[in-house]
Amino acid sequence: MLEADLVLRNANVVTLDGQDASAVAILGDRIVALADVPAKRVIDLGGATVTPGFHDAHNHMSWYGLTLSEVDVRVPSLDALYAAIAAAPDSGEWIIASGYDENKCGGHPTRDGLDRAARGRKVLVKHTSGHMCVVNSPVLRELGIDEHAVEVDGGLVVTDSAGRPTGLLQEQAQQLVNPLILPYPVDTLVDAIDRAGQRYLAEGITSCVEAGIGGGWIGKTPVEVEAYHRAREQGKLRVRVELMVAADVLHPVAELGVGLDLGIRTGFGDDWLGIGPVKVFSDGSLIGHTAAMCQEFTDTPGNRGYLQGDADALTATILAAHNAGWRVATHAIGDAAIDLVLDAYATAGDPSRRHRIEHFGVARPDQVLRARELGVIPVPQGRFANEIGDGMLRALGPERTAWAYRQRSLLDAGIVVPGSSDRPVVTGAPLLGMHDMVNQRTASGVAFNPGEAVTGLEALRAFTYGSAYASKQEHRKGTITVGKLADLVVLSDSPARVDPSRIKDIEVLRTMVGGEFR
Repeated sequence: MLEADLVLRNANVVTLDGQDASAVAILGDRIVALADVPAKRVIDLGGATVTPGFHDAHNHMSWYGLTLSEVDVRVPSLDALYAAIAAAPDSGEWIIASGYDENKCGGHPTRDGLDRAARGRKVLVKHTSGHMCVVNSPVLRELGIDEHAVEVDGGLVVTDSAGRPTGLLQEQAQQLVNPLILPYPVDTLVDAIDRAGQRYLAEGITSCVEAGIGGGWIGKTPVEVEAYHRAREQGKLRVRVELMVAADVLHPVAELGVGLDLGIRTGFGDDWLGIGPVKVFSDGSLIGHTAAMCQEFTDTPGNRGYLQGDADALTATILAAHNAGWRVATHAIGDAAIDLVLDAYATAGDPSRRHRIEHFGVARPDQVLRARELGVIPVPQGRFANEIGDGMLRALGPERTAWAYRQRSLLDAGIVVPGSSDRPVVTGAPLLGMHDMVNQRTASGVAFNPGEAVTGLEALRAFTYGSAYASKQEHRKGTITVGKLADLVVLSDSPARVDPSRIKDIEVLRTMVGGEFR
């Protein structure tokens, strides 16, 4: 007779596999029964809810961990931002801050304002989207662009009416600063991964996808995989991680065309740490007005955003990665960028590869249908509706809001929808994301896109099975099924049955990864 290591009994087990239960039996790191079988240890959960562990399909783990030690400038005014810079600890030559949103604080900070606050120190202030930053005069002088801008392919050094750089660097122009601050020491990233993982466990996250490492403006060091590997060796990798490799680090490889040394590509690794898709950036940010749109932004007439490179070159990168055996995950927010990416995936063919479009931010109805036909996985972020929804409404206007961060339309088209946060762009707790997927309200209380609302059960399924499917891992995680990994979360109530207005108030009681409560 089967003897399990552990049985969780007296529970509301939401399996998402068609057969809900009251008990789960675990042997080693696997689920072995949905029944109260003999076991070495039994935990009575007193009626609490058990669901599959949450899986964030798109986040920035090391970046988020770093922000926990940086100056927090998620503030409501520029005066408050400058005050935070002025109050930064007086250590080192740099002040690095993160999280500002010009839609909330009234505008972008300027080099001159930062100069006054920093009293001679170098300043780097990161936008909440990650798609732009602001630096002050000492940094601009060191870069040689103190008085005159330079042209940057796929980016912009913003200037004032006199042609003087304001300190704002958009998209690929951020890479001008990289030689001054990168690479981060590997041990610094290990600590950041550890800090992030502790937060994730407290929020019920058992798996995540790290959406861009190793190069470009998103990478922190050319040896970023080593940071995750070292974190695992030191017991500091607390959740399962799939790593997206920035397309910038691909190079010619014999027989493959492009790739990484030794032929390492998508699929290398194990259940704890592995290589996922290549990450390609086709455009920028919706709230930052750098997403590539077919029509101009409503609140900035004449501006349609831009691509982060030549269209033919972006297409060639996607096709080269596909031909070398990679899954491809392309950032595309504006509908013009989505058109380009869908065209590239159509040329690539092979719907079974499950290429992805990260964000799929402003998608026309025809693009939804085409994504389904091509087997493409859109990866939207439900939490955006709340934290940055007001800015998106202003950018799009009422005629295009119905295209923004679709969920219901994707499900109705037969597409499997994953759940993700894009943390640290917004707060990453999955239950908050589920809440906003269902309720569709901005931070000011305005309806965001109510026609795209989903049910609590559908939101839960997105953050579990949907994200596993997007990573081609649904055979080993995402539902509570015999034989799958014992990655579980114990909740005070179920998102599938609680009043929709209370999903955000559900408590995470315990989180299990691989059969162990962490």
